[in-house]
Amino acid sequence: MNAAHIGELLAVLGAGIAAGAVNAVVGSGTLITFPVLLATGLPPVTATVSNALGLIPGSISGAIGYRGELRGQRRRILKWSAGALLGGLTGAALLLALPASAFERIVPVLVGLALVLVVLQPMISGRLRSRRARKGGSARPDGGPLLLAGLTLASVYGGYFAAAQGIIYVALMGMLLDDSLQRLTAAKNVLVAVVNSVAALFFLAVAEFDWTAVALLAVGSAAGGHLGARTGRRLPPAVLRALIVVVGTVAIVQLVLR
Repeated sequence: MNAAHIGELLAVLGAGIAAGAVNAVVGSGTLITFPVLLATGLPPVTATVSNALGLIPGSISGAIGYRGELRGQRRRILKWSAGALLGGLTGAALLLALPASAFERIVPVLVGLALVLVVLQPMISGRLRSRRARKGGSARPDGGPLLLAGLTLASVYGGYFAAAQGIIYVALMGMLLDDSLQRLTAAKNVLVAVVNSVAALFFLAVAEFDWTAVALLAVGSAAGGHLGARTGRRLPPAVLRALIVVVGTVAIVQLVLR
């Protein structure tokens, strides 16, 4: 990135702020930053790895902003984070090993399926609760092996590209847990931070970064993550769910047209 172009610098900083805010509440912030980085002339792989490192402060800021909703989730988040670490590292390795077209066909399908699950989650969760009540059982607080496997696979995708991984996390958790959407969003922010961090550490050893872009994204996303968390924590579940669907739909359109 040419530091002489003030407009480019401001655009990347602004994209970082917007992405940090969106990621804290919904996810898909990469769909804001990635096109901006490409527009400044960065090669796709350099843009991807710089984006992963630059958005880490935003993920951490968003998680801290939701710290109240994180209370009581330590044990299960530690378990999910182990899967996120493994998945994120695998996805990062795939980014450098596979052609860019390998995931492009499946990504819109994954995001679309996640949106359907988010929309239908109240109905499906209600039926699951009724079924468990008839059998005298209850939902496992950590979602069991099925949720762990799903979150790990979603983390592979997150380490590869990261766009809309938060939506996929929320959809999976919402299906298998009896918990509020705000608490699931808080857990999602931690998992995104884990995946971004492990992917970025992997890229540090094997890929080329644009450090100007990284610095601008880091500053912007940290501020945006704080603002997003303050706003998102006040949203009613129905509004938050609608926001997820809107952002996810935009993500699908952009991924298909990209």
